[in-house]
Amino acid sequence: MATLSFNPARIRTPTFKHSKLTSPSKPITIPCTTAPSHNHPKLLHFRTHSVSESTQKETREAILKEEDDPTAELRYLDPETDPASITEWELDFCSRPILDARGKKIWELVVCDKTLSLQYTKYFPNNVINSITLKDGIVAVSDELGVPLPKNIRFFRSQMQTIITNACNELRIRPIPSKRCVSIILWLEERYETIYTRHPGFQEGSKPLLALDNPFPTELPDILYGERWVFVQLPYSAVREEVSNFERGVCGSGLDLDLLGLEIDDKTLIPGLAVASSNATALAAFISGLEVCAVEADAARGRLILSVGISTRYIYSTYKKTPQTSSEAEAWEAAKKACGGLHFLAIQPDLDSEDCAGFNLLLDLPFPPV
Repeated sequence: MATLSFNPARIRTPTFKHSKLTSPSKPITIPCTTAPSHNHPKLLHFRTHSVSESTQKETREAILKEEDDPTAELRYLDPETDPASITEWELDFCSRPILDARGKKIWELVVCDKTLSLQYTKYFPNNVINSITLKDGIVAVSDELGVPLPKNIRFFRSQMQTIITNACNELRIRPIPSKRCVSIILWLEERYETIYTRHPGFQEGSKPLLALDNPFPTELPDILYGERWVFVQLPYSAVREEVSNFERGVCGSGLDLDLLGLEIDDKTLIPGLAVASSNATALAAFISGLEVCAVEADAARGRLILSVGISTRYIYSTYKKTPQTSSEAEAWEAAKKACGGLHFLAIQPDLDSEDCAGFNLLLDLPFPPV
């Protein structure tokens, strides 16, 4: 195993022996049983195994109606879902590459929950964009679909943070700036391909008005330091098991793997990063509260980057660049890409431990073209 550490001045060289999280052997490779692919997950509209035949028919009709008329607005609530169970929404409020009769870009409010049991879209002219309009739009979602206002709303555009935060505060909703808005990000990409490009006002080659930023990484807060780390891998079946453990109370964050429609064999090795800490429980709790969205191995600069929240990137670790460490980092990134961006961050009391104090399932996604 290559010598990698958080801070050579105060942290010993990492070691790894026996664990259910396995590190690749020399020469350093991280194999995937699926062929490498540049594709990322495609969002499934609904989990068909969880709804009745009549519900599936209604769903198909709603989707077909929307796709037949790209100017139509969507209102959908899964009839088999308890409205009171939908306590978190994902929201985007931004311009689209579509011009109205005045030659101005149309804005759109898009809202869903993480399972897409709730779906709502509404177009707006560009001269009414403010927090009051958004607040009224959020209330309209609740009124028109017969669902209570959510406790939390996640959003991923830093430029809209003030408007969204003000609207949410007025309604006593907690706004969460986070790039873990996987469902709405993938849905927006789908809408670009199936709706926006077919709209009569679509502008080919139009650049997003609110481009997503990718700020320079900053120094990691001391409270987030671990003691040792290592690149690891887990079979997809074991990843699913860890996610179920998280759902039973283990610190961390998961993803709806069924909804994402990932075509990954259970034996496929998913790349991850294992971090050891003598205070693993506390570290896992801190990490789980950060809205972690991705870990990046920057082989060119010999460092790991931790992306959290909406626009924060930390230098999670640096390491001495050698042919071996560079090869390992590049192989880890290649494995992540081959698995559609799926990877994980595991917090352990010791790298030899069989247990995780925290497990965060992550998805490194390109953002939608809108």
